[in-house]
Amino acid sequence: MARLTRAQQQERTRAAVLAAARAEFAERGYTDAKIDRIAERAELTRGAVYSNFPSKRALYLAVLLDTPAGASGSTHAGAHVGTTDGALSTTGDTYGGGIGGSHGGGIDVLSPAGLGEALGAFARVWLERLPLVGDTPAGGKLQARSLAGVFDDEPGRSTLAQIGRLEALLLALALEPRLPHHPRRVRTAELVLTLLHGAGHLAETAPGFGDPFDVASACAHLAGLDLADTWDPPYLAFVPAAPRLQEDWTPPAGLPDLISGRPAVFDADGVIAVLGTSRLEAAEEAVRAAGPGEQVTLVVVTDDPAEIGRLVRLRAGDLMGCLRRVFGPDVWPSLSLVLDDGTIAAATGVGGNGDATEAAVRVQAGTITARATGRGAAHAVATAARPAVAGQPTTDQPANTGQFTADRPATDRPATTDQPTGRPAADRRGGGR
Repeated sequence: MARLTRAQQQERTRAAVLAAARAEFAERGYTDAKIDRIAERAELTRGAVYSNFPSKRALYLAVLLDTPAGASGSTHAGAHVGTTDGALSTTGDTYGGGIGGSHGGGIDVLSPAGLGEALGAFARVWLERLPLVGDTPAGGKLQARSLAGVFDDEPGRSTLAQIGRLEALLLALALEPRLPHHPRRVRTAELVLTLLHGAGHLAETAPGFGDPFDVASACAHLAGLDLADTWDPPYLAFVPAAPRLQEDWTPPAGLPDLISGRPAVFDADGVIAVLGTSRLEAAEEAVRAAGPGEQVTLVVVTDDPAEIGRLVRLRAGDLMGCLRRVFGPDVWPSLSLVLDDGTIAAATGVGGNGDATEAAVRVQAGTITARATGRGAAHAVATAARPAVAGQPTTDQPANTGQFTADRPATDRPATTDQPTGRPAADRRGGGR
């Protein structure tokens, strides 16, 4: 029998740890799970577990990432899982059973027409993750991708809030084209996600309470609620203009796009915003200010890839799995989301890649033509004047808001080098609320 290479042995050890941890978390839950028992289940030492995963939290997140959304930790889960994206079969006895259709070997895109239909379809798909009726409490939490008790510290809670802002933006960008003039619908998306996460929490703590079909219907009815949603952050008027540059751009390769599920492409003209996990709300600045047809790439960086990085990948992956089933894989043709390992931050020359990072560059014809760092960087770069390129018209005007246009283009307010006074931009929730 051929000897395993070092890499093969490491992969076998990692797989054994994940399998043992999945069984431990499904049986005892996150809080009561013990690394010593996981090591015993895997027939490994405690040190072997920690050599692969630096903490119990990192291991739990790795288990969730390794488990298809909707797949329970219980032994009967396989009978109800239809596809690797976590769609539940209509034949299963589930809390949200049969809300979505059976997808067999592929994914049937629902393609709803109106806003209410889209919200209802998204809610039905999202609710499929709720536990099976026969699940144990611990197994049900694993099935529901529960983070209860996992991120109780302040950095974790702050990151979850920022991820929620990003999730609401992505959902809103899928909803807005279904309305005349594409008005902003971020606040509607936030309300829908609040309702769905509340239903998920009740499914964990009070199983059997409430009807998921009622929750989905309530989400659909939120389409008619006027929340006076506008995009007009006052601090953007004080963001200094990004200086022009002429630097060669060498696009990195090999990183996946969490939106499309395909390899990310960095050689298109447009804006690359590098955002730490405590500044994800700034993603909307790039999206709203980018020009028509311009590529916007949101690059997420973190000081803690083992825990915070996995958390971002988990939440973004679960959300996009739902959105792709409802709207199709190409509903955001000019938007990418990438979790960086430091490669992109270095290539763009923005410096650090910590959780507080906020920086952006404009790329045109293989050249970095503008760069900005600090608060408002994405807006400054997205509205930066684009230099003339052979075969294209010359413009000294900032890019207009394009396909993601909301109620009012942010470029109606000229940039200035004056600094804002009074309350800092960081204290303004979402801007323009």
